[in-house]
Amino acid sequence: MNSAVAPARGARRDVSLAGIQAPVRERLDRVIPDMHHVVSHDLPMIEAVSGHLLSKRGKLFRPTLALLASDVEGNGEDTAVRLASAIELMHLATLVHDDSVDHSALRRGLPTVNALFSHQISVIMGDFLYSRALRALVQLENLTVLRILTDVSNELAVGEMRQLAAIDSLGFDEAEYVKLIRAKTASLLSAACETGAFYGAIRFRAPLARYGERLGLAFQIADDLLDYTEDATTTGKPSGADLKEHKVTLPLIAALPRMNRAARARVDALFAHEAPSDEMVAEVAGIVAEAGGLAYARTRGAQFADEANEALRTMPESPVRAALEDAIVYVMERRS
Repeated sequence: MNSAVAPARGARRDVSLAGIQAPVRERLDRVIPDMHHVVSHDLPMIEAVSGHLLSKRGKLFRPTLALLASDVEGNGEDTAVRLASAIELMHLATLVHDDSVDHSALRRGLPTVNALFSHQISVIMGDFLYSRALRALVQLENLTVLRILTDVSNELAVGEMRQLAAIDSLGFDEAEYVKLIRAKTASLLSAACETGAFYGAIRFRAPLARYGERLGLAFQIADDLLDYTEDATTTGKPSGADLKEHKVTLPLIAALPRMNRAARARVDALFAHEAPSDEMVAEVAGIVAEAGGLAYARTRGAQFADEANEALRTMPESPVRAALEDAIVYVMERRS
């Protein structure tokens, strides 16, 4: 199997997102309608943009985690649906802002907000989604949940700044990279699991938070590996996009110290080029693989996956725990 990273040891294979979502299917099906309700506004422009965004639906991975976390002991509350909606709106806001910053034309195979409307509308709509998500959280009347997710909104912004610091910086090291992906990706997955616990499984709040964080770290490493190993027909975006945009991720970080002088010169040449060609990108991707960068990143991803699995050990065995275990395998073996 041509997977991005190896699955956690002892984990089951051949999992599907639909299978992971099965234990919370009924509540999950209510998330998109609830998101429509949360962002509803009488301004036609907002309705047009939000309608476009919600029509793409997405995988609803973060709401799935929140709902599964709430149901670890079989007592998941209906209120968790509103929590899941707010979390997905926060995630959607980050995507809208990301696309605007990156000048991306496509997301999930459809035009981005900045491509279909404008960059100005994209920035403002991202802010609107954040504000509506936070308003929905206020309505839940749980100050701790609100604090966790407002802290995450700050972490997401910090993650974006760290991302910009990593562009064109071949001195960006692994410790800085882990801080980046913890803020940019793992913080929201961790918060989805931790806050989900408040709605049916509060005694497992701490291990669920750790599970979500380690899962998020593994998730982002897998995503960064896909950029080196998959093509546009699989991911919906050009393979090698990170290298084209001079983004430094773990495969390259790990490979740089192992390169000979000639190989390093080719990397430097790519980063010195304002618009590197596909041939340059393919060459450097091959250099990174030959220097062991992909293998190292796979190993680190598997370590985080194992730690996520370990965090579930204290929880009762159930279809929900099995789904959380399968989510680890799904993240590690996903191809998009």
